[in-house]
Amino acid sequence: MRGNSPVQVIGGAPRRLRILGRPLSGLATARFPEAGLKAAHFNKPWLAALLVSPQLLILLFFFFIPSYKALSLAFVQVDPFGGLQIFVGLKNFQTLLASPEYRSSALFTLWFTLLQNIATLGLAGLFAFATDFVIRGRGIYKSIILMPYAIAPVISGVLWAFLFNPAVGPIAQFLHSLGIAWDPNRRPFDAQLLVTIASIWKNVCYDYIFLVAALLSVPASLLEAAKLDGAGPVRRFFTISLPLVSPTVFFLVVMNFVYGLFETFGIIDAVTRGGPAGATNSLVYKVYQDGFVQLDLGSSAAQSVILMIVAVLFTVLQFRALERKVNYQV
Repeated sequence: MRGNSPVQVIGGAPRRLRILGRPLSGLATARFPEAGLKAAHFNKPWLAALLVSPQLLILLFFFFIPSYKALSLAFVQVDPFGGLQIFVGLKNFQTLLASPEYRSSALFTLWFTLLQNIATLGLAGLFAFATDFVIRGRGIYKSIILMPYAIAPVISGVLWAFLFNPAVGPIAQFLHSLGIAWDPNRRPFDAQLLVTIASIWKNVCYDYIFLVAALLSVPASLLEAAKLDGAGPVRRFFTISLPLVSPTVFFLVVMNFVYGLFETFGIIDAVTRGGPAGATNSLVYKVYQDGFVQLDLGSSAAQSVILMIVAVLFTVLQFRALERKVNYQV
């Protein structure tokens, strides 16, 4: 500092501070860290432990203990009442990988997750891009898009199941009038398409929130300069706005993948219950079916372990393949 400021920096190494004409050194200097640095000091260690204990307890009871239990059950066979356990090693995993039903479920989960990820990001980006061009009723426009976020997944699934019901659903009746034989109760492709549409509708509002917030942070000077150069709205979006919000897009890609793997259980259970003939039996729903319906706890635990490994591997691959193309310097 210069002038008559009571805090002055004296040159030399190490740097020292002078307050009211008196130099500080040693422990006194440590109380004035360099600009931009923050330090937190807890004189009572029990206070720090108390502050983090709620989160640690949640992780302990809802993640670590269930994960340990699933890992231990994956190598045993358990009778339906849980009274007898027989160690079978990797037999549960071998049976799963040799099962055509499990491979079919994994294939459906793969293309379902990819399709809903791409479609959700595309629609959310389109709605976020159109937000700036809505002059009248912008609040109503945002409210309509954000409305699905307040609806439970099961309720969302019931709504779409009614709309596409082949007997009384209005959309199904419209499709029938066009000569389209729509019946998700009997046609596997129709059921898969219905589950995908319901999942996209439920998750598009989540991506929309983040994309709108990210687009608002784009410097207006860059957009105005591009506009003066003759760039249209679409070109400004793809050449300026989209590269600057790439960290948000990358975050949403990862979160959409997690959503497709784990959080679509309620929609599938309400719409198709994994049918017809297991066509919509995703990996997470098959864990429930085998464990709580068929009471095959060993196979269900092995499936949960495989599902967690797949989620971790795909997340790592996304970081390796996509994060290098993300620009965090704005």
